Amino acid sequence: MVTGPAEFMLTKIIATIGPASESSDTMARMIEEGMRVVRVNFSHGTLEGHARVLERVREESDRAGLHIGVIGDLPGPKIRIDTVVEGGIELTTGVIAEFHKQARVAGLATSPPEPVRFSTNTPEFIDDVQVGDRILIDDGNIQLVCEERKGSGETAYLVCHVCQGGTVTSRKGINLPDTSLAFPSLTEQDLRCVDFAVEKEFDFLALSFVRSADDVRALKSRLGELGARSAKLSRESDGSNQYSSSASGVRAFIPVIAKIEKPQALDDLDNIIDEADVIMVARGDLGVEMDLAQVPVIQKRVVERCHDYGKPVVVATQMLQSMIEAPTPTRAEVSDVANAIFEGADAVMLSGETAVGIWPVETVRMMRRIATRAHERLEARPVQLDPPRKPRESRYRTAALAHGVGVIVRDLDARLVVMWSQTGGGASYLSQNRLPRPIVAFSSRPTALRRMSVMYGVKPVLVDLPADTETFVRDVDELLLKNGWAEKDDAIVIVLGEPIGVPGLTNKLRIHYVGDEQ
Repeated sequence: MVTGPAEFMLTKIIATIGPASESSDTMARMIEEGMRVVRVNFSHGTLEGHARVLERVREESDRAGLHIGVIGDLPGPKIRIDTVVEGGIELTTGVIAEFHKQARVAGLATSPPEPVRFSTNTPEFIDDVQVGDRILIDDGNIQLVCEERKGSGETAYLVCHVCQGGTVTSRKGINLPDTSLAFPSLTEQDLRCVDFAVEKEFDFLALSFVRSADDVRALKSRLGELGARSAKLSRESDGSNQYSSSASGVRAFIPVIAKIEKPQALDDLDNIIDEADVIMVARGDLGVEMDLAQVPVIQKRVVERCHDYGKPVVVATQMLQSMIEAPTPTRAEVSDVANAIFEGADAVMLSGETAVGIWPVETVRMMRRIATRAHERLEARPVQLDPPRKPRESRYRTAALAHGVGVIVRDLDARLVVMWSQTGGGASYLSQNRLPRPIVAFSSRPTALRRMSVMYGVKPVLVDLPADTETFVRDVDELLLKNGWAEKDDAIVIVLGEPIGVPGLTNKLRIHYVGDEQ
């Protein structure tokens, strides 16, 4: 079992697995340094390769005695340049470039060489672009403006003026900040990935380029058809989803992560947060499609709204970007990670830093160090957050109980909060209240424990279902003392339901002193 500085991290670290980190040895070291959730990016690689990564994650998780969640990140309707000649094409400012529906290799058979003619993996976008719309390539490093649309049907193409040049290579991404795209958020490739993720029992699915709550509903509907969203999903009286599944025979319950990276998503933000299980502020594409100076403001707004709704929120993209090549980050990057934690992010995510970077293990270690210092600051000068509004308005007993736990923990200066959370719903409520102490959440279901991996402050622990409450309390004492998580006579707060192990039943709070037999 992993012990040491990463044992009780409050803010969770998500790391993307790629060529730089897909070996078992590197994964094991990243887990040791604090990685608690793995992201598999379906935009790259093959499903066979992703299956091998999943298998290695499960093996290393078991070896470490932890419950590492795995996110399958769907590609979404990402528009990319088709094949370009080796070495790329240099687009200089002022030249004309065309985007055609018919496939072609850009840079070949262009006589004269101007205009340069491109095709893409998603030719349908040509029908949606209007004259005057911007077309951005390579995260906005290359900028064009549509001057004219020519042809029709399959022969339609766009004539564009290059405003800011650069080198275009194969598979570079395209962003359309001024265009409202008509095609659905779930592509045929996405649907194949969803089928694969359900078959392999991924723990989360991230939906890219969400524009409205309808996009989230579409993915949940597909998961429901595959038996990965229980019809008896525990719904409290406020209608909010919790991470639980009480229906027998259900293959899995896969939470949906809605990625906020399109300007349109901000127009339907509250509905998206309400519909999704987890929210991710995906700052990469968001920073390309909107005024870059607005991104920190949007991040803060999204984090605040997620807390209001009691939903976990992940801050992602370019957090320690310089560590793709350098062994240390910039001072600004360190501040960026710390500020995301101060704002209330449940998790912070590494992308290229661990997928293709030179220093994947060191990057996770650095993120843990930053998080540790940020948590020390929060402990010294805690931020008093109001209880999440939506769960509070539900007047549901577990939400009220969770708020009460926070008050008792502060008054007693309790060492830990311990709870039995069979399906994860109770742990979610406690996590929403941003307790100043870690929550040790016990369950006999490994799938539920992995779904807790993204929850702020929650340490999932697998044990057999105890016979009764007194047995559970004795087992807790033994485990806390054995692992050095608490000392004799330390105050802890125990939360559970009676009878113990019944999903959706959390009705008891108990103040306990470790080692006290009474």
